Amino acid sequence: MNPRFLFKSQYFLFPILMLLPLAGNAQNALIPANVYRWAAASVTKNASSQQRVLLEGATPAFSHMKVHATTVPPGQAPHPGHAHADEELIIVKEGELTVTIGGKTETLETGSVALIMPNDEHAFENKGNQPVTYYVMRYTAAQPDTEEDAKTRQSFVKHWQGMEYKAHDKGGRRNVFDQKTAQAERFEMHITTLNEGLMSHPPHTHKAAEILLLIQGQAEESIDGKWIPANVGDIIFLQSEVPHAIRNTGKGACTYFAFQFE
Repeated sequence: MNPRFLFKSQYFLFPILMLLPLAGNAQNALIPANVYRWAAASVTKNASSQQRVLLEGATPAFSHMKVHATTVPPGQAPHPGHAHADEELIIVKEGELTVTIGGKTETLETGSVALIMPNDEHAFENKGNQPVTYYVMRYTAAQPDTEEDAKTRQSFVKHWQGMEYKAHDKGGRRNVFDQKTAQAERFEMHITTLNEGLMSHPPHTHKAAEILLLIQGQAEESIDGKWIPANVGDIIFLQSEVPHAIRNTGKGACTYFAFQFE
């Protein structure tokens, strides 16, 4: 082979090879605290569903975490039943989702939640006559449970209709769960309703990373001193120890899921 060609090829390949490690590490970079917009997410379609990726990366507790939303037409299933090594959280945004976990089938109405432990066989299907859309959060711990301890963790579902609403001076709250899981030392979820014009609490920080998911109304999130608007469907991601606060900026109450993990 012509040595001049080899010499030129080296110069051509060198910048490409320099970029390869960066591409490989992109999914493991810490996720910036921000509002990730539903309307800005690209949509991937196939014959039985469509999907939009909202955020992906890492937190101090999770070596990898990805949040996406899937929409399934009536009478369709997004994929066959399967199992995987990471943990999975499901939140139904709109419609009804039939979920089968470990051979047990339940239909989850809007606002309901499923938490699926690693290696548990599960499947989803839309048996209704309207499209169903649901959020999926999959994550892997930086320091996972031992195999023996992981076997003691149980998958479960929480129905919106079964979540007790407790009113307080700023609105109200539904507690969903607060526990150790196979991939989280502590995973806590609740749903807050915040009355018009109010702030939930002053800016503060905590060790746990947190996601807020607005399901009703309008809000603004203060992230490290900057107020950023959020609409229904948007994901507010708060990295560990980042100062934050939320306030209701719409007419009437706003409602949002809040979940912390460490």
